[in-house]
Amino acid sequence: MTKQELIQQIRLKESFLCVGLDPDMGKIPTHLLEMDDPIFEFNKAIIDATHPYAVAFKPNTAFFECHGSKGWDSLEKTINYIPKECMIIADAKRGDIGNTSTYYAKTFFETLKADAVTVAPYMGSDSVLPFTKFDGKWVVLLALTSNEGAKDFQLKAGQDGLLFENVLKTSMQWASSEKMMFVVGATRAEDIAEVRKLAPDYFFLVPGVGAQGGSLEDVVKYGANKECGLLVNSSRGIIYASSGLDFANDAKKEALKIQNQMALHVQRWNF
Repeated sequence: MTKQELIQQIRLKESFLCVGLDPDMGKIPTHLLEMDDPIFEFNKAIIDATHPYAVAFKPNTAFFECHGSKGWDSLEKTINYIPKECMIIADAKRGDIGNTSTYYAKTFFETLKADAVTVAPYMGSDSVLPFTKFDGKWVVLLALTSNEGAKDFQLKAGQDGLLFENVLKTSMQWASSEKMMFVVGATRAEDIAEVRKLAPDYFFLVPGVGAQGGSLEDVVKYGANKECGLLVNSSRGIIYASSGLDFANDAKKEALKIQNQMALHVQRWNF
């Protein structure tokens, strides 16, 4: 998916919602556990219910990989089922030396056919650049995350500023805003504004809205740019809105609620 194709979907759906697919076997509705592939059946129902309101889906690979080969099968089936107009982000947080990263990239871009993969930048350019070599594919680089431990390293000052600032300044030399976006947590609005100053043209994948306490209004106020520039992820708040037989309909209601809020912003933007 190209940047322009993503922007077109944002316009058409009046949404910049990304639905995170974190299928926890301890949380999915119990009636699904009787099926051959409960994880896929859960994801399928969520996708059917929410794709009219979402421009992206983000399967978190840990929730699949922990089940071995059967979980990997569920991941493949899930990715294949996601409508092609939606961006598919494999939330795998890979990052290793160049040769290994090349094979990680092949795994997610060629075998699974995801549009994007989350990548950790700690090992530097040779661990990230292999992911940039695929046409129409995206690197989603961890920049400033919303978890409590972010302050352990990301917000530490060095000679040239905070670590996350150095990550942004350096990594923007590796790929343009056509191939790279940044993970920017929603729980500290002032930090979103700082990231936007440093990376004015890049899309941000923003976790932390909803269950983690982040505000959609603050994310838009401090993070939007002239092309929207945002994919706001919601996982638990949508997919676990209910654990009953009608769980997919409740997920639909939550996705629609967020999309309605987003539409008010999209309608104001001239992009």
